Amino acid sequence: MAELIPHPFASLIKRMFVELETEQSIFDFPAKKFFCGLSGKDYSVNFHNKNSSSPLGPASGPQTQMAQNILLSWLGGCRIMELKTVQILDELEIPRPCIDMQTVGYNVEWSQELRIEQSLHEYVKGAMLIEILRASGKLDLTDNFGDVLYDMSVGYDLAGIQSEKVRRFIEGMLDASEIVEHYRKQIPEQYREFRKLDFQTKISDTLTLSTFHGCPPEEIEKIIDYLFREHGLNCIIKLNPTLLGKERVRLLLNEIMGYTDVHVPDEAFENDATWEQAQGFVERLGATAKTLGLGFGVKFNNTLIVENQRDFFPESEKVMYLSGTPLHVLGINLVQQFRGKFGDKFTISFSAGIDKTNFADAVALGLTPITVCSDLLKVGGYSRSSAYYKVLNSRMDNFGVNDIESYLLKAYGNAEQALENIGFGAGKTSGTEATVADAFRKILVEGGDFRKFAGSEEAPLANEIFEKWLAETKLLNTKTYVDEVTANARYGIAQNSKLPPKVGTMLELFDCLTCDKCIPVCPNDANFALKIPPGETEILEFEQNSSGWAVHKRKTLKLEKKYQIANYADFCNECGNCDIFCPEDGGPFLLKPRFFGTMESFQTFTDRDGFFLENNSDTVFARFDGKEFRYVITGNSVHYSGPDFEVQFSKDDPENTISGEAKSRVSFRNYEIMLMMRSAILDSGSPSYLSHT
Repeated sequence: MAELIPHPFASLIKRMFVELETEQSIFDFPAKKFFCGLSGKDYSVNFHNKNSSSPLGPASGPQTQMAQNILLSWLGGCRIMELKTVQILDELEIPRPCIDMQTVGYNVEWSQELRIEQSLHEYVKGAMLIEILRASGKLDLTDNFGDVLYDMSVGYDLAGIQSEKVRRFIEGMLDASEIVEHYRKQIPEQYREFRKLDFQTKISDTLTLSTFHGCPPEEIEKIIDYLFREHGLNCIIKLNPTLLGKERVRLLLNEIMGYTDVHVPDEAFENDATWEQAQGFVERLGATAKTLGLGFGVKFNNTLIVENQRDFFPESEKVMYLSGTPLHVLGINLVQQFRGKFGDKFTISFSAGIDKTNFADAVALGLTPITVCSDLLKVGGYSRSSAYYKVLNSRMDNFGVNDIESYLLKAYGNAEQALENIGFGAGKTSGTEATVADAFRKILVEGGDFRKFAGSEEAPLANEIFEKWLAETKLLNTKTYVDEVTANARYGIAQNSKLPPKVGTMLELFDCLTCDKCIPVCPNDANFALKIPPGETEILEFEQNSSGWAVHKRKTLKLEKKYQIANYADFCNECGNCDIFCPEDGGPFLLKPRFFGTMESFQTFTDRDGFFLENNSDTVFARFDGKEFRYVITGNSVHYSGPDFEVQFSKDDPENTISGEAKSRVSFRNYEIMLMMRSAILDSGSPSYLSHT
């Protein structure tokens, strides 16, 4: 099974609150790792004239394709959500596995894995979950950390974006009133106070265009012009690393960073827009945006297309897409190249190898939003982003600042040079402008509120000077950081070639190492802990003879771990990421107990073993080695059937009460496992997507 199935909204709400109360976690994300802001710190930024409590967000990828993913990103401290790209082709056959995070990061996936209408509903559900959780008061959320923005993403050609299907999606994001009311009615009775919330209905009026690879420059320009004029959207264009040019890309990637086995095909450069072409459409679209009163900018950058010379993806995939650490160097060099041409005229969104080490650096360049994907697919998952703030806080504290603009001015020691560059060198001016510049210098040295002074009526021209100063500092910071990062060994192959450790054993249904790595590395929260207490269970094997039934053999099923690992099939797209980080072989998503959310999915995906629990009842369906089994308990009576048997017995005394027909011996191993599965889900009291449907 590799198809994502959205979860009922009411069940998500129940699970969210019950789990937070009983387990101090939400969707398996421990509350102690939430990042809800820090008193005295203001991380807020402006994006298309809207306030966001932080520049950090998940990139348009696996962390934003389902409602629970969006909430999990928010709990980790993300505040600008770049939603998963949608396109007219929403029934793609994506190769499996599709994500390879063994070293840096490669993938072969495209856009959304849901239908477009499903994606729209998931984005609305995710936004509503966040609003409900905020309104509950159950999080220690600081006053200035509540502003969240949603940025839609579409691709890949003009015809598809102009289609009725994509048009309905965009219109639904601009006005989701009907969908909000649809889900408002589904809020469970025990949480009825949240039905009165004034839910956001304009989910987004901003859009990042995913141009993908090989999109003609004239097509890019036509798409943005259409989105400006037809939908009135503030737009960002996601551009490709190939803009650096063949020589520069190969110098940085293959020679300086040492990835000699990674080859970017010539076609990637030949098919993508050139730097000269990109300059042209950026200038023209920028002018159009200004005329229409809309925001416009660029994003660095998309993944890098490379030849598939690894054995992880199917041989049919001739190319794959590089992300992660080496992409950071390419992306930052593109930022410098772009600013060398356009200065700080346009917003720059950034997504390339962001992690806890370089997030604070990206903030110091004035990039917004700063989005992340690959790093959140590593051990720890969504909780990794809280460490980003620890590093940023440490640097802000070192400079004695509490807001992003002040941090930007002090981060690299370029503020004085920036003042001189814009014509306010010490002792080189006089009059009002000199007074204002000197006042800014004093704040720089002694501390104070730059923005407050810039906006004061007592300081004419202060705001104009401040904006120019900030812009020039961003440019100088960019140059400083590019010089530092390009030769930094942490981005080279030597420090990014170690594989996740493997111990050489094969996973089985029960009792793995229980290291828990597979749970947080799943962006969809498909893997979870199954509370089955350790112990021994007697397994009876019966045979039927001329005088009736008798026990042929007695065995023991022994579980030694304090809990087991399981998989919720409806949220598992078999991307393979949990297999990458599991110390054992075989893949948790394939070999651990798999639970289907509906009978329909259980019956549809017959190539996967697993379990279905019918309506929280005593009826359980299962598939072992492709063969189907079922038990139904009515009072003390059990009806148990399999591919070649159908028996009945007393639950308390199967040995002396069994009857029925069988073509061969009947082992109760599968029956006992099915009992364990039901009890672990419905009787253990542990929250799960199955226990709150």
